[in-house]
Amino acid sequence: MNLDQIFDIFTKSIGIIEADKIFPYVLALVMIIISIILAKGFSMFLKKSLRDKFDKDRLGILLKGSYYGIIIIAIIMVLPILGIDTSGLLVAGGVTGIIIGFASQSIVGNLISGLFIMAERPIKIGSEVEIDSIRGFVEDIGIMSTILRNYDGLYIRIPNEKVFTNNIINVSANIARRIEYSIGIRFTDDADRAIKIIKDLVEDHPYILKHPSPDVFVDNFSESSVIVMMRAWAPVSQWYETKKELLLKIKLSLEKEGIKIPYPQRVVWLSKEESDKNTLN
Repeated sequence: MNLDQIFDIFTKSIGIIEADKIFPYVLALVMIIISIILAKGFSMFLKKSLRDKFDKDRLGILLKGSYYGIIIIAIIMVLPILGIDTSGLLVAGGVTGIIIGFASQSIVGNLISGLFIMAERPIKIGSEVEIDSIRGFVEDIGIMSTILRNYDGLYIRIPNEKVFTNNIINVSANIARRIEYSIGIRFTDDADRAIKIIKDLVEDHPYILKHPSPDVFVDNFSESSVIVMMRAWAPVSQWYETKKELLLKIKLSLEKEGIKIPYPQRVVWLSKEESDKNTLN
């Protein structure tokens, strides 16, 4: 049944004159009621889909915005049916929208980025992260910006557009994190002995994980030392303390066995003329 058929039924019921006057208002009322039903249904769909991705306050803002947005669009569509000319409103709204758009481009970018961050959830409150070379703990994720607390205890506000478009290193996303040392020993020291000492210390540490297993090996040679590489994994919650404690234990144990970290050395060769000259002086 189309609008003409509905109008014919309506005119037969109440008369031609009254129908011409009343029908637009009835149609407008029906459209508003339908828009309210649609807005309610869409809000319920969003609530069901996003309740695990947004906190309660921010989800409420999104639901109210979508609900009233649909109703406002319906009202704008209803105005011409009631004989109200909306061309002036559309022109004024378009000009105003352009001005506001240029003036608030970064604000809109931050708002949209904030919604994407909340939906994707690459970080959460309490995460240890690095964003745009800034490292710290996430204190809050807002609609417009994200707040980090760096290692000095300072609070840093980062616009969400920068958060969303930059690489994010989430240090605490995994349950384990690797510890890595490059330890230099003298060329005259027993490398096998040094590797055994380091490996025993690492394997005996209560917070070092068995899987992946620790690895200790000769990695390289520098100008004055043999570089022994140590790699092991620890729970992310104990990573920092384990890293500090284990390095000190390795140093003390190597020194106790007579294996020392060498000072940089350089051999200088003098020509015979320079040697004779230095001898005469």
